Amino acid sequence: MMMLESISRIIKVQLPAYLKRLPIPETLTGFAKLTVSEWLRLLPLLGILALLGYITIRPFLPKKKKQKDSLINLKIQKENPKVVNEIDIEDLNSPSACYCRCWRSKTFPVCDKSHIKHNELTGDNVGPLILKKKVL
Repeated sequence: MMMLESISRIIKVQLPAYLKRLPIPETLTGFAKLTVSEWLRLLPLLGILALLGYITIRPFLPKKKKQKDSLINLKIQKENPKVVNEIDIEDLNSPSACYCRCWRSKTFPVCDKSHIKHNELTGDNVGPLILKKKVL
């Protein structure tokens, strides 16, 4: 019962008295004329308003990525416990070949430059594995 009376007193008496003492200007240009001490008196109210604003817009902010979103390999050979590709360099038909390391290539294991879009979206820096045939 005492607690409710204290809360009631704060809301009905102390809060209105506090708000009446605040140096809130009549116009927007009036904010530029406030002194440092007047700004300091406004800080608690501005902090509460900023917190309420954040709580209001928080549901609309982008969500943090879930652990599953941080997986690198999203769909290639998921039935296998470990994906391994073995290529004999001697079998290369061209002087060089690029192999995917971002797991986004539509032609996996050959790189189709999907890492460029992946890097732009995630801020990652992955690139292909480039194999070059030795010229003897």
